[in-house]
Amino acid sequence: MIWILLFVVIGIVFVLWEVRRQHSLQLRAHLMQEAISNHDFTFRLPLDGLLPGERAMQQTLNKLGETIRQQVNQNEVESWERLTRVLTHEIMNATAPITSISQSMLGRDDVKGSPLEPGIQAIYDTSRHLNNFVVNYRKMSELEKPVLADIPLHSMFDDVCKAYPELTWEVNVPTDIAVRADAGMLRQVLMNLAKNAAEAEAKRMVIQQIKEPSNHQQLMLYIGNDGLPIPAENRQSLFVPFFTTKRSGNGIGLSLSRRMMIQQGGMLDLAEKPWSGCHTGFILTIQIKQHG
Repeated sequence: MIWILLFVVIGIVFVLWEVRRQHSLQLRAHLMQEAISNHDFTFRLPLDGLLPGERAMQQTLNKLGETIRQQVNQNEVESWERLTRVLTHEIMNATAPITSISQSMLGRDDVKGSPLEPGIQAIYDTSRHLNNFVVNYRKMSELEKPVLADIPLHSMFDDVCKAYPELTWEVNVPTDIAVRADAGMLRQVLMNLAKNAAEAEAKRMVIQQIKEPSNHQQLMLYIGNDGLPIPAENRQSLFVPFFTTKRSGNGIGLSLSRRMMIQQGGMLDLAEKPWSGCHTGFILTIQIKQHG
């Protein structure tokens, strides 16, 4: 009788545990479905309390979300590149004759010193500025294929810190970490982030490793600063080519930085929420050096 009662109690406990576990799995599925519906592929659901098979499945789903996010961002960058190539081609075709004609008119005797000269000069200056802008953007957007090498990360940080001594740097990354990247491209990305921080009146720059136990092939860094925060209405457009909130900006830096990271198998994203002490933060993902 006691054994039967014990088996009944064990059975009830097992059923209650299984019901609770199934409810937890249903909740996970609902959260992932909501994240995908909202185009949020940064979801990372915890692995605690899962059986080995369920844990493996959750790890795969977490990695799948990251893969989808990178693919979406890459497709977005490629779409902007195609659009930009069309626009730059049309702009060049439109501005070339305007620049040529206005320059020719400025050399005419009946224009020099006349009331027409300031207006024609303004047309010439504007068309030339636009033409130079398009030429410079085209040069920067036509990136060469990255040359990947094993790079000691701290030596890279030292170079960037020396370039911006007006910023107080806090680098919390192990000194022995090396990444697989193009040195020139990675340095340019870090320089762009530091330059943006300085222009946003930042005094402090933070570089912190993000622990990601489910991914041993990539290194994730949080790069934040205490400069002026990015307005909420501008966050979605931050990596759109030519988008800028600066009077003297050209809207190239961040979009180009993201493209350079994608070409190296990495990514550059805006952090969902700045970390403590920072007003703006970015997530930089880099391929890590593989040992062996």
